[in-house]
Amino acid sequence: MKALKWILIVLAVLFTAGFFGYKYMISETKKASPEEEVRYGVDGFQLKVNYCRPFKKGREIFGGLVPFNEVWRTGANEPATFETNQDINFAGKRLLAGKYSMWTIPQQTQWTVILNSEIPGWGVGFDSKASRDPEYDVLKANVASIDTDGPIEQFTIRFEYNVNMIMEWENTKISVPIQF
Repeated sequence: MKALKWILIVLAVLFTAGFFGYKYMISETKKASPEEEVRYGVDGFQLKVNYCRPFKKGREIFGGLVPFNEVWRTGANEPATFETNQDINFAGKRLLAGKYSMWTIPQQTQWTVILNSEIPGWGVGFDSKASRDPEYDVLKANVASIDTDGPIEQFTIRFEYNVNMIMEWENTKISVPIQF
């Protein structure tokens, strides 16, 4: 009976330490790659993107830190999320109203943007691979990748003009057309 009591105490201590360790790890990584929310809205139509913004810090980003031809969680920490309150045309494809995790496959001349109906708690697994389950992909769209006028230090997602979702970092920019 005493052994069982000690086993339960040890398990409770390990669980508590693990929980607070996990919370501390998340708070520390958010300092290096702060969270951002961008919105676009007009006449009741709303778009929202939540993502974390890592910095370049002198590193080679695309083709280096973010390998070409591999799924990227699109930012840091948790995968980016894309939300629309109405059905839209996203890069030429129909997308139903809802909230999606957003993934990308950067390539030298184009990116594949993927919206997935599952929103995992963290963007990568212990093997450093994207934690996306392709079974839940609802949309895949290819968009051209262009060079920026100069280096972009911090990963940025923004909306502009007639609703284009812009993603840019390092010397790379993509523009995803959205129609509602």
